[in-house]
Amino acid sequence: MTPPLSIVSIGGGTGLSALLMGLKKYAQPDRRVIDITAVVTVTDDGGSSGRLRREFEILPPGDIRNCMVALSEDEGLLSRLFQYRFQNGHGLKGHSFGNLFLTALTRVSGDFHEAVKVSSEVLRIAGNIYPATAKNIVLEATLENGRRVTGETRITASRSPISRIRLRPGKCLPLPEALKAIADADLITLGPGSLFTSVIPNLLVEGMAKAIRKSPALKAYFVNLMWQPCETMGFSAADHIRAIYNHAGKGLLDYAVVNQAPVRPALLKKYARQQVKPVEVDMDALLDLGLQVVSGNLLQQGATVRHDPDVVADFAFQLAYQGRRRRLKKAFEHSS
Repeated sequence: MTPPLSIVSIGGGTGLSALLMGLKKYAQPDRRVIDITAVVTVTDDGGSSGRLRREFEILPPGDIRNCMVALSEDEGLLSRLFQYRFQNGHGLKGHSFGNLFLTALTRVSGDFHEAVKVSSEVLRIAGNIYPATAKNIVLEATLENGRRVTGETRITASRSPISRIRLRPGKCLPLPEALKAIADADLITLGPGSLFTSVIPNLLVEGMAKAIRKSPALKAYFVNLMWQPCETMGFSAADHIRAIYNHAGKGLLDYAVVNQAPVRPALLKKYARQQVKPVEVDMDALLDLGLQVVSGNLLQQGATVRHDPDVVADFAFQLAYQGRRRRLKKAFEHSS
């Protein structure tokens, strides 16, 4: 029997969760055709995650919780319980049950990664989830006006464009399990998600970009649909890629996956109030960067513009199939 295709998805926030939710259908026990690994950023310092991080000195649980729910066996009671957010209660208001559960398990087991493993078993998730690093790291940005800003929440609220980001402390290592998954992958995806606070921070973990570059997997970036206020205002698709290369080195990616469907006029008007527009797909610039481009209708247009989980997952599946063929070809050439 052909082994399942292996996909490693790197990122954070709602974008990564959407991709994982779509991929889940390919990883059901009765017809598993892919193995999923999520590598999730751990720089969040706002909301419930930030409060728990400061009070208990643990890694922020929010993005990982969302990924667990996205990969959970069903959208039943247990998943809804993990996403339940307390609306009142002294000290409880604003916290989600899943964040508290992960915090308690971390205190009991003494290890955040172990807490994620146990929680994943409880939710019976279709894959593996690893924090980008076990180190308690902080995100720092240098803005174009020369000012340095520390902390993800303050960075996303900054009005000046971001010039560069870094991790503090700089010496932080990825989990060995994550590195092995990257080495064995057929496809490695970056995004969709906040470019400077969900995607690039993972690449700054020591050895992560090198491991991605060394892997025989095909590497693809799922380009964001809209500008992100205070983070990627005015960015084209190629600008996103350039920012990744500025932090992780040129040539890291093989493919850019872009949307070419129009956003509804009513939604455009809604976003225009925040001076936000769709990301321009500057095809010639993407090709000049040495990328192959895959395009289609990636939109799920409800109250907001989001990636359609099923569509992006289908694109990822096809790219993983190409990645497997490329790996086998390279292995054959190496053995000949």
